[in-house]
Formats: sequence, C-alpha cells, structure tokens
Amino acid sequence: MKIAVIGGGSTYTPELVDGFARLASDVKITELVLVDPDEARLSVVGPFAARIMRKYEHPARVRWTSDLDDGLDGAGAVLLQLRIGGQAARQRDETWPLECGCVGQETTGAGGLAKALRTVPVVLDIAERARARAASDAWIIDFTNPVGIVTRALLDGGHRAVGLCNVAIGLQRIFAGWLGVRPEQVSLGHVGLNHLTWERSVLVDGTDQLPRLLADRGADIAALIELPEAVLHLTGTVPSYYLRYYYAHDVVVEELRHRPSRAEAVADIERKLLGMYADPALDTKPELLGQRGGAFYSEAAVALLASLVSDTRDKQVVNLRNNGTLPFLDDDAVIEVPAVIGSDGPVPVPVTPVSPLLRGLIAHASAYEELAIDAALRGGRDRVVATLLANPLIGQYDKAAWLADRLIAENARFLPWAGGGADSAGGGGGGRMRSDGR
Repeated sequence: MKIAVIGGGSTYTPELVDGFARLASDVKITELVLVDPDEARLSVVGPFAARIMRKYEHPARVRWTSDLDDGLDGAGAVLLQLRIGGQAARQRDETWPLECGCVGQETTGAGGLAKALRTVPVVLDIAERARARAASDAWIIDFTNPVGIVTRALLDGGHRAVGLCNVAIGLQRIFAGWLGVRPEQVSLGHVGLNHLTWERSVLVDGTDQLPRLLADRGADIAALIELPEAVLHLTGTVPSYYLRYYYAHDVVVEELRHRPSRAEAVADIERKLLGMYADPALDTKPELLGQRGGAFYSEAAVALLASLVSDTRDKQVVNLRNNGTLPFLDDDAVIEVPAVIGSDGPVPVPVTPVSPLLRGLIAHASAYEELAIDAALRGGRDRVVATLLANPLIGQYDKAAWLADRLIAENARFLPWAGGGADSAGGGGGGRMRSDGR
C-alpha cells in the first residue's frame, strides 16, 4: 500500500514514521510519500524519515514531494495533518481573542473557528483531488484540527473519511499504567465531540475501574487535566483536558494573558528539532519530540489504518457520523466515541444515556460546529458572527461581532470571500500546510 502524508514536512512526521516502522506487521506499506509545499522542511524531514525506516529495516520506499497530485496518485490511504498558515497563524489564534476576554486556543473558541475557516476549504480541495487520483477504496484519516469540524466537512462531501484524535489513547495508556494492566485491556466509555469528551467508564476485563481511579487517583487526574478534583466527583467522569476551557474559562484567560503562547513554545521546539533532524547520523526520534504534542498519535493512526484495511473489527475511539448514537444530536453530526472498525468504515458502539450535565454542552457545541462548516464553505461576516454567537465560549453578541471583525482582518489572506489571495487556495501542495501540533 502507498500512503500519502499531507503536511509531511511537519517536525512531528518522524513520530508517525516511527510508528509505521515499528508496527510494520500491522500495515503492509510499500511506499510512503511525504507531501508539503515547504521544500526546505521536506529536505530535512524526508531524509530523516527514510533513515528511521532503514533503522527498522522496513522495505518501503520513502520519498517526499511538493507535488500534491504526485503524492496522491494511487495512494491507498491519505493522512491529513495540516496547519494552514503555520505556527504564525496559530500564534494569532491564541492571542487576539484574549483582548476581549475570550480564550485564545487553536481548536476552541474564536481561534478554533479561525483555524476551521482557513482549513476546511483546503482540506476539501485535497480530498477532491484524492478522489480523482488515489485508489478508489482509499481512506482519508484526518488528524487536522479542529478534527470534528474537518471530519464532518469531509463526510458531508461524500469522502471516505475518519477523524482521529490522541486524547482517548493517551488516557488509556495513563490509566493502564496506574492500574498495572496492558493498554489493550483498557476500554474507555469515551463520549462527546472532538476536544469535548468525558470518560464515563474505564473497563478492565469487564469491570469498571473508574470509581477506583477517582477514589485513589483523583488528585493525579485533577492535576493532569488542570481542573479541581471536585469536578471529577460532580460529573462522575474524567473530562478531557480541553474541558478546562469551558469549566474554568476565566481562569484560563488570565493564565494565557501572562504566559507565552503554546505556538511560541512549539516554534522553539520545532527549530531545535529541525537542527537535530539535519544530522545525517540521527536515525531515531529524539526525546525532544515528545514535547512537540500528539502523544501516541502514531500508534492510533497505525491501528486505525490496519483495521480499515484488514477488516479487523476491533474497537477504537474515532470521529464519525452520529447516526442516532446520541439521540439528542442530528444524525449528520460528527461525534467522538468508540466504534467497531472494519473495511466498510467505523460503526459507533451503542452509548448509554448521557446526563443533562454533559448533554447540554455537547448539543450546544455541535450546533456551533454545524454553523462553522457553513461559514467555512460560504463565508460572509454575518455567518461568522452567528457562528461565534453560537459558540459556548462566547455567546454574547457584542463579543461575537468584535471577534468576527478581528478574525476576518487577521485571516483575510486565507479567506477568498474576504479578499484572500493565493495562500487560501489548495495549490500544487494543498496551500500553506503545516502539521497539526497539539
């Protein structure tokens, strides 16, 4: 199988490549193509990726190109890990919303909408070209934030797509370590939307260990997700880290105003990583890569791809159509839950009724995501204002209007309807792509 990684010039790509190399028996890869418009990055990341594959004695051909069509031709799987506008755009997403007292973050709030507006049109352009050039049964695996919105846009466009996030697999590994069992023994009762999820059970050999974890590890979990331990006991769940943007919004805003942005930290890490990757003697991923974000993404991506190709029919947490799984959402909504993965795609596992405490926020955020896709596809200030007004982190007209005007001004060159230029188009390399960093 040929695999195309779109956004392959990312400093995170070696983590993905390491996973493919280590787990070679799970997916039979004959060719791995890294696609990115940034040829300077490719000239560093590409050779390093090839050295990793050789280190593991993996027989696949590894190459890199800035030609999107070349990368897509005959591909059996297309992995999307884009960052339209690079870390500079992320830096803006994380800072200007703070000026009116709103969270600045790359996947939630106004910053998350800005990323969605830049990203959705480019991803759909890439997907259309994949439909024409990749294998007829090729799957698109999306790791590009905001994953839920991007995945829904792809599915709305009729593409064979599955969204992937590393939150569930990360918690699975942590819980397994605390419980002293193998990760594959742990099954999570994961429910919600991308970056808006809760663990309602932690099954080990059929026994729910969540009460034990809350009792014995409550303080550790609270520190991990940066929320008061009382929230765990009030909800009876382990919320994802991203729930702190909702449950502790004002505290987070104050923190963000007084510390460097995550984009600045990632940019510094990237500079150091690229210097390391350029060393022709380096053939293993450096420890610093662990600070880049996206822990366990490689394992999750390989496992998902293997199940789609081999019809394994195991359970994995992915982003997929609701189709009645959460009855309070439209069938077309995209949710993040455990699903049975086979060659025909993921099928959501039935979910027990969701409490109003969780249900209200999920429904609110899902409505926002629906509006976000409409704004990304059709543009217009009024649509952006309406989308921000529907966002659970904003919800006030004056703020929504101010944020909309600022968002459009900050991103105009990426938005054709706002007078954007070539940067907003797919182009030969799918726009200005960067990897999705967490």
